[in-house]
Amino acid sequence: MPQNDISDKIKYSYKTEKHDATSLAVYNVGHEKCAPSHSWGVGVRSCYLIHHIISGKGVYRTPHGEFALGAGDTFLIYPNTQISYAADEQQPWEYYWVGFAGADAGLIIGQTDFTPEQPVMHAVFGKELARSLEQICLYSSSPAAANMKMTGQLYLALSLIVERSAAKSESSPARKYVDEARKYISYNYSIAITVEDIAAFVGVSRVTLFRAFTECEGLPPIEYLARFRITQAARLLRETAMNVTSVAYSVGFDDRLYFSRVFKKYMGVSPKEYARKYSAEGQL
Repeated sequence: MPQNDISDKIKYSYKTEKHDATSLAVYNVGHEKCAPSHSWGVGVRSCYLIHHIISGKGVYRTPHGEFALGAGDTFLIYPNTQISYAADEQQPWEYYWVGFAGADAGLIIGQTDFTPEQPVMHAVFGKELARSLEQICLYSSSPAAANMKMTGQLYLALSLIVERSAAKSESSPARKYVDEARKYISYNYSIAITVEDIAAFVGVSRVTLFRAFTECEGLPPIEYLARFRITQAARLLRETAMNVTSVAYSVGFDDRLYFSRVFKKYMGVSPKEYARKYSAEGQL
């Protein structure tokens, strides 16, 4: 779409067909001036999704609470989390959004003020973040190297959010331990690593690592590892034709039955049911 059209659009949306970049990839991007009371959900998204509000107001609802938001606010949707959001009846919001995933996605979000309990930011971005998200929209219409351009601009947009985040102090030893552990997990989840392996890589005891994770993430490292593996497994079931056994091995599970039990615990359905659902949706 022409560059001078984007601010005049009532709605613009783009979805990628392929996600070749494994570290970070744009899944969808768009811009919308919502109709009064326009809503989405209750539902779940398969990737991280950031909305940045440029005018108007609305409400964002998550399992952890309801957030009334307005111009300048930014909210994050976590993958596989039931949420809903709705524009105000009198002053409906207008926003840019970008959906993304990849091995770097969780690591970057971990450096921001976003948490599942507080998935909103009231930081002052001026026009910088909106401009960066607008550029991703514009690049989506480029015929050549579009994915690389969008991903590069996505890193810049996320860097703005990290820069404006204050809650996660770089001087915190616990945060450093967790960031190192998350990095190790993102590169090694496909093999049979244990919490002891993670602690050894970070250079701390298992007890210290446990305390760091519960302080910074609100869950123990063994559960973080399980959730990370299941998130990757869900992505493979959605985006490839791999069978359940192959997916289990690809995310570090040697036992298919145990993998299926863990998958159902976090996703609510078995791996076969999950794959069947997305296969059926693709045929619609």
